[in-house]
Amino acid sequence: MLDAGYETPRIAWLLRDLPVEILGRMRSDRVLRRPTPPRIYNPEGGRPAKHGGEFIFGDPATWDVERAVTHTDTRLYGQVLAQAWDRLHPRLTRRAAWVGHDEPLPIIEGTVIRLTVDHLPSRGEPKPLWLWWSKVDATNADVDRCWQAFLRRFDVEHTFRLLKQTLGWTAPQLREPAAANRWTWLVIAAHTQLRLARPLAQDLRRPWERPMAPERLTPARVRRGFRKLRATSGSPAHAPKPSRPGPGRPPGSRNQQPAARHDVGLILVTGQAHQRPTHHKKGTKPRRTG
Repeated sequence: MLDAGYETPRIAWLLRDLPVEILGRMRSDRVLRRPTPPRIYNPEGGRPAKHGGEFIFGDPATWDVERAVTHTDTRLYGQVLAQAWDRLHPRLTRRAAWVGHDEPLPIIEGTVIRLTVDHLPSRGEPKPLWLWWSKVDATNADVDRCWQAFLRRFDVEHTFRLLKQTLGWTAPQLREPAAANRWTWLVIAAHTQLRLARPLAQDLRRPWERPMAPERLTPARVRRGFRKLRATSGSPAHAPKPSRPGPGRPPGSRNQQPAARHDVGLILVTGQAHQRPTHHKKGTKPRRTG
């Protein structure tokens, strides 16, 4: 899920080989194109059309019949109307992110969703919200899932902040990708335990925090009282066995099995792999003497 500052079709094209779906907001002044019309013989010649007619967000006269329309009653926004149009794509040019693209510019089709509400919780003036989804042939259930997930994007961002700052997702400096995957699953398991322990944990709130019902406690507040809950809940694991740390490498000896280095795979805009400068490579600088 991306905001309007990102080029959503570009990211969808870069991740086209992965099983991911890209959903992002678009500005209300965008102009997209419809699918390429079928080729019709023209006795006067000329190149066939590559793009269809224009779909102007700010001009309802350019809109055609929607593929999907949904109506939803919500507590915060009142009546929510979602309209979806299928197989719309932007007309790309060789500028910005596409400046180094040597091949023909692709046609990146997706689904455009227009969302309108009755009112906002802040009592401001509601404006239409335009979303672009990287998939096509959307159903009513897909449309509702997209706009509801986009409205919950702040919850997802706060969840990542909790995983990093509170549960230490990025704290260990792991060398192997497999170890990073195992650590990620351990963090997910810890987050699940905090969710399950919500109705049992004691709310140890700070003086500046508001009281909350047990069913609305955040995982960070549940974690404060989790140590008391752990002492009475028990564990399926056995008691830890006494152990001593290993002797380690003898003092003065060098490491004979250095850790493997993994290239981050930095790719330039031109599509070529990044190469470190010669003076930054190991063994290229002359040794200092004297």
